[in-house]
Amino acid sequence: MPLPPPPVRPDPGHVPTERELREELAAAYRLIALFGMTDLVFTHLSVRVPGEGHRFLVNPYGLLFEEITASSLVLVDAEGEPKQATSWPVNPAGFVIHSAIHMGRESAQCVMHTHTLAGMAVAAQEGGLVPLNQMMMEFDGRVALHAYEGVAADDNLSERERLVRDLGDRPCMILRHHGLLTVGHTVAEAFYWMWYLEQACRIQLMAQSSGAKLAIPPDEVVARTRQQFSTGPTKGWLPWQALKRKLDREQPDYRD
Repeated sequence: MPLPPPPVRPDPGHVPTERELREELAAAYRLIALFGMTDLVFTHLSVRVPGEGHRFLVNPYGLLFEEITASSLVLVDAEGEPKQATSWPVNPAGFVIHSAIHMGRESAQCVMHTHTLAGMAVAAQEGGLVPLNQMMMEFDGRVALHAYEGVAADDNLSERERLVRDLGDRPCMILRHHGLLTVGHTVAEAFYWMWYLEQACRIQLMAQSSGAKLAIPPDEVVARTRQQFSTGPTKGWLPWQALKRKLDREQPDYRD
């Protein structure tokens, strides 16, 4: 198989169209499914659509993530109510967390939330993430924690304020007794954080399960390693291009 041409970095001033965002978000749904990070038809990935008002793309309620296509995504308002004709329902209560983050933080263009086994297991631990590995050190100071208040629902509007407050300006959050959440300027960035946050949780659980005493690196090493990782709006862009090429080969219908 011939090598594909190298990807061209995006123009930082480019504002993606709704169609482009639909394809990006549909790709993320397929990849979350491909890598075993789903909870049947539950949880959401969402992205803000440019233009006036607050409008977002989200999955129709009842489809598996592996079934999501660009055209099946539903345009909703801040309350999770559809702003387009759709034959599938949307779960407004499930959009509460996403709505809070999107509305409370302008840079949160994309929000991803998962209920993975590893993520939920670490969310049940008092200490949160421990910097056991180079990969995990990138998260030093970048993972917020939100206390569990019951199933997120639209009858607890005050929790929205606490979600935004607890996340602050960080890209990741562990929802205690619940799961993981990441945000990004782009779908690629939010997926990058979710992928590596999930891997960090898996590493921690595997290391703990060995029963061996854990070796914790010095604080100054953790801080230096954290600074060595790049940040910014193009975070995760390069691996995202490779992942989309994989989908184009194996599941091209995500663009439909």
